[in-house]
Amino acid sequence: MKHMNFLGRHSSTVLLFLLFWCLAQPVFAQFPGGGQFNAAQANVGRFYGKVVDEATGKGIGYASVQLTAMRFDSAARSMKPTVVAGQLTQENGEFSLENLQVLGEYTLKINYLGYAIIEQKVSFNLKGMMGGGNRPQNNNSGNPGSGFSAMAGMVDKDLGNIRLAASSQLLKEVTIQGEAAQVTLALDKKVYRVDKDAIAAGGSAEDALKNVPSLNVDLDGNLTLRNAAPQLFVDGRPTPLTLDQIPADAIESVEVITNPSAKYDASGGGAGIVNIVLKKDRRVGYNGSVRAGVDMRGRVNLGGDINVREGKINSFLSGNFNQRRSIGEGQTDRNNLFGSPLTNVFQTAHSVNNGFFAMGRGGIDWFITNRNTLTLAASYNRGQFNLDDDQNILTDTLLSTVRRGTSLRNTDNTRNFNNLGSQLLFKHLFPKEGKELTADVNFNRVRSDNEGIFNTTYGNGAPDTRQKQAGDGGNEFVTVQTDFVSPLKNGLKVETGMRAAIRNFRNNNASYQYDYQVQDYVRTPGFADRYEYTDQVYAAYGTFSQSFRQWGYQVGLRAESSFYEGLLLETDSTFGIEYPFQLFPSAFLTYKLNNEDNLQLNVSRRINRPNFFQLIPFPDFSDSLLLSRGNPALLPEFTNSVELSYQNIFNKNHNLLVSVYYKRATDLITRYQFSEYNDFLGRETIVSTFQNSNSSTAYGVEMTLKNTFWKKIDLTSNINLYNSIVDASNIESQLENKQFTYFIKENLSVKLPKSFTVQVNGSYQSRTAFAIDGGGGGRFGGGGGWGGAPSSTAQGYSIPVWFVDVSVRKDLWKRTASITLSMQDILHSRKSGSYTESAYFIQNSWRRRDPQFIRLNFSYRFGKFDVSLFRRKNNRVEMEGMEF
Repeated sequence: MKHMNFLGRHSSTVLLFLLFWCLAQPVFAQFPGGGQFNAAQANVGRFYGKVVDEATGKGIGYASVQLTAMRFDSAARSMKPTVVAGQLTQENGEFSLENLQVLGEYTLKINYLGYAIIEQKVSFNLKGMMGGGNRPQNNNSGNPGSGFSAMAGMVDKDLGNIRLAASSQLLKEVTIQGEAAQVTLALDKKVYRVDKDAIAAGGSAEDALKNVPSLNVDLDGNLTLRNAAPQLFVDGRPTPLTLDQIPADAIESVEVITNPSAKYDASGGGAGIVNIVLKKDRRVGYNGSVRAGVDMRGRVNLGGDINVREGKINSFLSGNFNQRRSIGEGQTDRNNLFGSPLTNVFQTAHSVNNGFFAMGRGGIDWFITNRNTLTLAASYNRGQFNLDDDQNILTDTLLSTVRRGTSLRNTDNTRNFNNLGSQLLFKHLFPKEGKELTADVNFNRVRSDNEGIFNTTYGNGAPDTRQKQAGDGGNEFVTVQTDFVSPLKNGLKVETGMRAAIRNFRNNNASYQYDYQVQDYVRTPGFADRYEYTDQVYAAYGTFSQSFRQWGYQVGLRAESSFYEGLLLETDSTFGIEYPFQLFPSAFLTYKLNNEDNLQLNVSRRINRPNFFQLIPFPDFSDSLLLSRGNPALLPEFTNSVELSYQNIFNKNHNLLVSVYYKRATDLITRYQFSEYNDFLGRETIVSTFQNSNSSTAYGVEMTLKNTFWKKIDLTSNINLYNSIVDASNIESQLENKQFTYFIKENLSVKLPKSFTVQVNGSYQSRTAFAIDGGGGGRFGGGGGWGGAPSSTAQGYSIPVWFVDVSVRKDLWKRTASITLSMQDILHSRKSGSYTESAYFIQNSWRRRDPQFIRLNFSYRFGKFDVSLFRRKNNRVEMEGMEF
């Protein structure tokens, strides 16, 4: 590599020398034994060609091209394969590898995501033209220079068009079409390209994830996977961010892992993992985009990102700003079965939520050497939302004197949040392909404050009531992780790693009653929530896998120790949960029936630890009909999962994935309602809290079909048939909830003439058992109180909900820009709600938010791929980590 760098710096001198030698060759030929030049050792060779798609014949840009040769390793004192040249193809697929020795055999390797790797032997074939002393043979006595002229033509060799075929290897992802597909199906996960989703442009992660196969997002931003709340990751690590805090334009793709192996965090119960991959580029040169949009209510969204890479430094920077004005409505009808007299309550609500959220992110990659990379990244999120909610409440009694009572309740709630995150990552590649070591440290700090004013005016002349809840809180979340991957002989591979996650949480909330005598709010004794807790999880894992011609397996074991300690500052009382040592095994078995059909069976054990909002023993009064309160005595739930998947790759345009799954959880964290007298309200009221029920059983089948027709129409169909049984007889005698559910989701994209694209997304969810809580993802980051994540309950179900979204996109200026018009819920049908029945009440409720919502967005992409950097440096560092 040193002599090639020398040539790069002194190319003009070398060219002059070669020109002089060519002119003098006929003269030196007159002198036997004199002036001999060792042509074989001159670095004058060049291979060039073009990488194209096997099916379409179109050039593939940014494919990795690598040339290796056998070279003497002075340290090992033996010959070893050595990378002598490499680059990425240009946008049209062309490549050129220069300054090569002209004798010897090389191995050319071409790799691009979603395609089968190509390896082939190449050489300049000069042996037949070289005589003794490695001089060109003079085969034409009439022209002494003709032998060298022929050789000069051969050292500039065209390798022609090299065709790449779509990959369908065992245990690998399958890209459905030559260009990056919107949906990629594999046995172990699904990958959805959010940057290709026009409907989500200008929105938040809520808008993006509700279109992803297998996922559902409700009006509160609660995320569910197969009717359970998964653990939410960002860039492969757990995150304190919620979906409404992540701009859709900052997301590149979403990975859905339904049954993770022992390599992954065991948290999240049996719901799996949803990993949001943020945009980041490593292409040499510079590239980026700018975005702007406006919605039907005059709220704007702005964003941009840029990536610059030269030599050993890659830097990236992005920012997004989104304004929101959300309008909602709802209704609740409840028949109370307790108290005297019995009452029926009818409540209607109208809400307006104004606010904004912003996100900035930046970092650098330092390619220290060919095999060592150091990455430093940081992000900052900031947001504020102001909710104004008006509720009209009609209470109907059976009394002859007072049959009806009316009241109007106004809620004015303000919420502020900010999140500071940072990441330090190190990656080392060993000389052996596939062997690597990674280590990273992640830090997140969250701060938030909220204030809610609740004013109630009564129609019967009773005095108005004015209440307030206010508080602030924050947490620090630190994770340290290291992973090691080492391929062994005969298709064997070992993966090991360790992880430590430490989270400190602080919360300070209080309730106030307005005192008309002092003309101010007075704190209510006994209804304050000053709370702290520390959650620590330490883990180590190991997996062992082996691939054969038609089948492969992976076995893994993860050990975790968790410690949880909480402190109620008002009462100076503590509580804690310790699980010093828990094992979580996993096993995967894959069998390749033929080139088109694959089978995989996997089993795993996982844990769902209660989150803060499920543990906090502080009542939330935001719903006048139903108080929410946590339970500090909750235990974690454990889930055993089995999944059998079948994949049929009909061809590169058609792909079917069918999964049959079974899950059983013990100590299921379950929502439960009961009645008690509330001193603050001065009446008997219903409280919704959490309990550990005996168990839950869930089983079903999911089918995902990806079709591409005539290279113009992409249709992804997702169907999930699901049955759940919750046994809560330990909470209440003979309490059990059985519910059959089905989900249907269709994503259609049609390319029209004149660079137009129409996208239609539709979803239908039947009556559903309340979702089993997992890793969160709700708008406020938890379950219960303050509108948190969903939880299972044995006392009701969610009503059916369906909607259709549509968008039209026009590509401009050779696809460097686009303008998109989108409308969500075009049929005004997305109405979510629930039915709840207990010994205390029967309740029906529904809500709707932002139907027929319109956005207009514009985006422009720019960049320059500077291939000259490869010619100057010509080393492997430019190829490490290239993912497109």
